[in-house]
Amino acid sequence: MPATECQPSFLARFSIRRSQVISMDRNREQQLEDLELFQKHVADRFADLLSPPKEVISSEPLMSISWLRKLVDMFLCCEAEFKTILIMGRDPSQICKPPLDQLIPELMERAVKALDICNAVSSGIDSVLQCQRFAQIAVSALKQNPVGDGQVKRARKALSSMLNAMTVDDKENYSKGAERTWSFGRRGNTAGTNKERAAGNFRSLSMIVAKNWSASKQILAMCSNLVPPRSGEPTGLASHVYIMSSVMVFVMWALVAAVPCQERSGLATHLQIPKHLTWAHSMIGLQERIAEEWKKKEKKCSAGLLEEIQKMEKLGQSLIEFADGFQFPVDTEKMDEVTTQVAELAEICKRIEEGLVPLQMQIREVFHRIVRSRTEVLEMMDHAAKVPQPVV
Repeated sequence: MPATECQPSFLARFSIRRSQVISMDRNREQQLEDLELFQKHVADRFADLLSPPKEVISSEPLMSISWLRKLVDMFLCCEAEFKTILIMGRDPSQICKPPLDQLIPELMERAVKALDICNAVSSGIDSVLQCQRFAQIAVSALKQNPVGDGQVKRARKALSSMLNAMTVDDKENYSKGAERTWSFGRRGNTAGTNKERAAGNFRSLSMIVAKNWSASKQILAMCSNLVPPRSGEPTGLASHVYIMSSVMVFVMWALVAAVPCQERSGLATHLQIPKHLTWAHSMIGLQERIAEEWKKKEKKCSAGLLEEIQKMEKLGQSLIEFADGFQFPVDTEKMDEVTTQVAELAEICKRIEEGLVPLQMQIREVFHRIVRSRTEVLEMMDHAAKVPQPVV
């Protein structure tokens, strides 16, 4: 008789356990399906950046403003898809289990560092716009017909200011009162809950950056502990976290290489992505091309790899040479060459004026998107930590 009384209880426990196993299997299948799609989408997006259609290459060369805008759009798409996979319809208790209990907090710390880089890049865009204004002054002066000694001197002064702004040392450039800011109020303040830190301390433009802040060290810190999950990890979400972390680091690294930022020495050596990962092949190809260009430019203390900056610098140097040897009247052939260069410089000024402000707005969108996503993830972690785990 006692055995008969225990039978319903045993069957109930068996049924619950069987349901749990089926649920786990379904979750596992869903995670694998999500991972496959996420890997494919990341691979396709980077492949488009590395090898765009032929008709696009001429209008969107690597590291141009238009290319960077596509890069930032790609990041926003990946971030939205990743958050959907991580949060939507997900059992919060999963993120409290190994290895996610370590990997997600590490991702959140990378997000904090990415916020500071967003602020640095936004400020760097302001400095490029300042260079563009100098270039525009030179264009206006040299477009006069005929060009006289006064116009040439005015153009030379503006071009010299432009080149000085481009080649000045990173630390010196930003230590003289440049209003770069941290992403949140007080650095080093670890007090308070995760939710309070997420909601209360992310105030853009709240504090002038320290003189010893380094974009290069910030990227290096983001790469810390960034390693692919082992093949035997108990959840496919670990791979999602690693992919999103890699995308975030690459995008921040590319933006720092393109736009003037404080202290970028050794930037080419910081990003290391394993070559055996099929989804990362195009990302690695981009990294290698950008790193090679950075090694060349780093020796010249260049303002950055932005395509428009490099062209503006080259034209500015040529026009200064013209100004230094200027004698009126100017040889017709030489004047035709100068007119062509002035027209090219004017076109670059137009591209910068039309493209950089929208890029800056995209960077701000990245900043706010990271803040919102980080807040949501931390809230989910807080909720999961408070929910008692079922006894199996």
